[in-house]
Amino acid sequence: MNVRIYRNVTVPNNIKLSHYKKNPELGPKILFFSGGTALRSLSRELIHYTYNSIHIITAFDSGGSSAKLREAFHMPAVGDIRARLMDLADQSLQGNREIYALFAYRFPKQALNTELLKELENMVSGKHRLIARITDPMRKIILNHLYWFREKMPSDFDLRGASIGNLVVTAGYLENRRQLDPVISIFSKLVRVRGTVRPIANKYLHLAAELDDGSVIVGQHLLTGKETKPISSRIIKLFITDDPDEHQPITLMLRKKMTDLIHKADLICYPMGSFFSSILAQFLVKGVGKAIAASSVPKIYIPNTGRDPECFGYTLMEQVGALLEYGRKDDQATAPSDFVSSVLIDRKNGNYPGGIDDDYFVRQGIELIDCPLITNASKPFIDENHLLPVLLALC
Repeated sequence: MNVRIYRNVTVPNNIKLSHYKKNPELGPKILFFSGGTALRSLSRELIHYTYNSIHIITAFDSGGSSAKLREAFHMPAVGDIRARLMDLADQSLQGNREIYALFAYRFPKQALNTELLKELENMVSGKHRLIARITDPMRKIILNHLYWFREKMPSDFDLRGASIGNLVVTAGYLENRRQLDPVISIFSKLVRVRGTVRPIANKYLHLAAELDDGSVIVGQHLLTGKETKPISSRIIKLFITDDPDEHQPITLMLRKKMTDLIHKADLICYPMGSFFSSILAQFLVKGVGKAIAASSVPKIYIPNTGRDPECFGYTLMEQVGALLEYGRKDDQATAPSDFVSSVLIDRKNGNYPGGIDDDYFVRQGIELIDCPLITNASKPFIDENHLLPVLLALC
């Protein structure tokens, strides 16, 4: 990567990179507002440079096997949380690769439920090949959680496509009085998660959107375009509801422990991924905008360089405008730069809807940082090996 200088920041900063790689326990506290798969590769690479990253994740996913668990137990979605924990786990530790393999395993979608019940019983007994490879004490802890899940599982629960990791985390959630933080902390210590992962909310809630055509969509999976047909009308309002039938917005307050996490960050990042359901959804929790505005650290937005179905009808500038609008819900008097100080782009290789209006960013007081982020191998998406040195340099 060519060395570039922005103000007093050199990108990449080889001295910083070398220091962090030698001392990752002293690495920066980069906070990511992200819930999905777009950050998975970056997270796996990040742990070589810092053990202190912070990942605040939405828990509103309503698709796939997460939906079955949510409906059966009226709980937050745990799939993205489980995935991020494993991405940040120290894979060099003995036994962690085997745990990763188990947690990533899904029951076959085409199998009969009677067959899957037998496979679950085989796991609970400790005889399953994926369980047998894991050593104590983690093996006993996982067996206990799988036993607990089997005992609490509704008799008609559909196991097809279920992630074993999600079942284990669900059992921990139920055992810990329906709290996610304790089970996250337990597993973080056991598999040496090199970072902090927390849900933005610890409740059974639904993400909803009002579209420009007047329709209302309830359910995150209906917005992302991954499991259903992409939306064909622009999102004009995003809100949280506790009743998917009544569509009534609710107010949810940010927990103090989450405010403290935001205030500890050395850099706040809104990364690529699902713009509305992974990033803007976090601002629906009252207090998030205020906590971000109160922090004086750099705040970086990394727009998608590929297509994001949720951003139908939105230019890059309108995405930034929406980020500012939702961020300033707590206090309209705050300046745009209190929420977004810089936007990271690859002007040469990136494809941004509506192009890049430099004057818009000048008016908002937001810096454009133009770096080579996309490679021939990664296009149209960002290469994490190019992105990571930039973020570390900006801390």
